[in-house]
Amino acid sequence: MNLEDFKNSPAGRINKVGQGTASYWAFVPNPLPPALELDDEAIQLSSEAALMLGRLDGLGNALPNPHLLVNPFIRREAVLSSRIEGTQASIADLYAYEAGQLPLPGMSPVPESDVREVLNYVHALEYGIERLESLPLSLRFMLELHEHLMRGVRGDQATPGEFRRSQNWIGPAGATLNQATYVPPPAPDMLDCLDALEKYLHYSNKYPPLVRIAMIHQHFEAIHPFLDGNGRVGRLLITLLLVSWGLLRKPLLYLSAFFEQHRNEYYARLLAVNQHGDWDGWVKFFLRGVQEQAGDAANRAKQLQDLQIAWRRQLSQTSRSLKTLQLVDALFESPVTTISAAAKVLGCDYKTAKSAVQNLVAANILQPADESGYDKKYTAMGIMNVVERTAT
Repeated sequence: MNLEDFKNSPAGRINKVGQGTASYWAFVPNPLPPALELDDEAIQLSSEAALMLGRLDGLGNALPNPHLLVNPFIRREAVLSSRIEGTQASIADLYAYEAGQLPLPGMSPVPESDVREVLNYVHALEYGIERLESLPLSLRFMLELHEHLMRGVRGDQATPGEFRRSQNWIGPAGATLNQATYVPPPAPDMLDCLDALEKYLHYSNKYPPLVRIAMIHQHFEAIHPFLDGNGRVGRLLITLLLVSWGLLRKPLLYLSAFFEQHRNEYYARLLAVNQHGDWDGWVKFFLRGVQEQAGDAANRAKQLQDLQIAWRRQLSQTSRSLKTLQLVDALFESPVTTISAAAKVLGCDYKTAKSAVQNLVAANILQPADESGYDKKYTAMGIMNVVERTAT
């Protein structure tokens, strides 16, 4: 870590760890909140982001079954957040894996380990949302979240569900500790930082909630309390804070698409806080992300809602099968299916499920895979196109 980049930072202090040739420098961030005066631009961004978030919350709350939107959004977030960390799995890969089918025909093979990492992210987020009903966001909560995220994947050797006891660092592939771009606080200082962060989670101050969440995310990444999975846990906490603090009633907003699209700036803004105390630049970047992604989520939610209405209207004119209509709704939770999977979801026999699937193929709602065999795959491309579409 370059000492000159951090030695005059108002955001924290640098500590020399060890002695002689084994010594290195580490950064210890100051407790939140920082001394930040929000200028007119920041106040306007905060107001506009909160307005867009309110619209998204209203749309989600008005739906008779919000899970039809929550499930696709969770999976999109899982793919994009994991992609920031280097996985290659797509949303189609994830859905196919959940349906017991991977890879999809015509697609490049994706390592199963990548898809399992993404699926762990889904499970961690779903667990976190449910856990909020019985446990407030806290250090214990973070440990449980990390355990679900890292269980059985590449970070399985990185003590899932435990804060690190040794030094970690951030830098180019193969970089040593002394070549690192950033070295977070050593374990003893890290525990003090975490204790202060936990207190701030339950402390209200003059800053608007979205600004506080921006600060918490940056601070968590600066502490880097796990040997692996810090970025993903930090991004999970954004959504969980939005729900925990009542800014969203359903988990419909995710920022990983924005962070992935602006990956270099994302990392540079996080680092600039530690190096120069540039909270203003980071907070504005974060608020722009909330504003942009809330609008994008609202558009996708409306498109999925319109698609469901159109399909049900279409089927009401051509099919009297209740199972066919039920399968349409189920596709919004899992748009890649098989006849066996459809039978399980519908609670019916194979013959009835096959009839429902064939009805949806005839209506061009499901598209069969170009394969043969007992349990070939069917995909609702209309849903996949909405969920996978890159924001413009």
